[in-house]
Amino acid sequence: MKRWIKNTLITGFWGLMILAWIVIGLFYVQGSRPASDDNQAQVFEVQPGMPLKHVAQQLSRQGLILSPSAFQAIAFIQNKQKQIMVGEYSLSPSMLPSEILTRITSGKTVLHPVTIPEGYRLTEIAALLQAEGLADPESFLHHTRDKSLIQSLGISAENLEGYLFPETYHFNKHSPELKIVQKMVATFKEQILTPPLLKSAEESSLSWHEIITLASLIEKETGLNSERKIISSVFHNRLRKNMRLQTDPTVIYAIEKFDGNIRKRDLRIDSPYNTYRYKGLPPGPIANPGLKSIVAAMSPIESDHLYFVSRKDGSHHFSSTLIEHNQAVQKYQLKKVRTRR
Repeated sequence: MKRWIKNTLITGFWGLMILAWIVIGLFYVQGSRPASDDNQAQVFEVQPGMPLKHVAQQLSRQGLILSPSAFQAIAFIQNKQKQIMVGEYSLSPSMLPSEILTRITSGKTVLHPVTIPEGYRLTEIAALLQAEGLADPESFLHHTRDKSLIQSLGISAENLEGYLFPETYHFNKHSPELKIVQKMVATFKEQILTPPLLKSAEESSLSWHEIITLASLIEKETGLNSERKIISSVFHNRLRKNMRLQTDPTVIYAIEKFDGNIRKRDLRIDSPYNTYRYKGLPPGPIANPGLKSIVAAMSPIESDHLYFVSRKDGSHHFSSTLIEHNQAVQKYQLKKVRTRR
């Protein structure tokens, strides 16, 4: 009887050992082989708070691994079960499970390009980032108005309007809004605070904040590079003569809900941004200007122009006297209105 029990225990032991080796072998096969030879990349997203078990299950559902259990075992063996990082990753079924684990613990996420056009306002940038699924607009705008953050960035302004550089950026889907703002300001500094421009700023009669403010007016007034320094000269000339700048984009900026039309009553809006009512530059930028407008603000051409009017073809007519300006308005603005009647 004792011998039978002993033989039974021995047999059971070896049975368990064989079963264990079979399981280990199966795990090894499933954990050391790709799901298939398909090398077509697909996006896999690790959501915030997603545990390893759910990550493995989702990888299996997308056909990226053969066994969720084997994948989890690999993660524990490599002590990476808590190193998986939030974000989107480019993976393919032809990758080994260990390669997939390395990828999703590396933080090398899929980056989405987004181009910030020159002349966009903070609110427009926020809306664009929201449309691209890259940021919450309220959180983004909160950071652009956070005085402690602005001070830490070395910007002397009430908000970051004008200091988010227009450029093509690459952000992952879960980039914090704070990081996005910091990146845009860092790019502004890289592009603008260069030795040649710093020298030009020192030679200018304007402060850096006034330069960026003036550049934003130039940016909103023209899209033609050939006109930027001419328009700059008009503003510089008017400032020297203590004339009101009387530029429509500042009025538009002052209007809370602009519907596309400026009316006579709008020109009387009591806002420091209304350059029809108040002399000098507005208190801050009205948009985020590009490099060429900033250069133009510091380096206007020599001219005696005091006025300009749109030709309605993207270009402007420049005048040195009010009589000439009124004639240009008659030619390019009022005459066309009457013709259409």
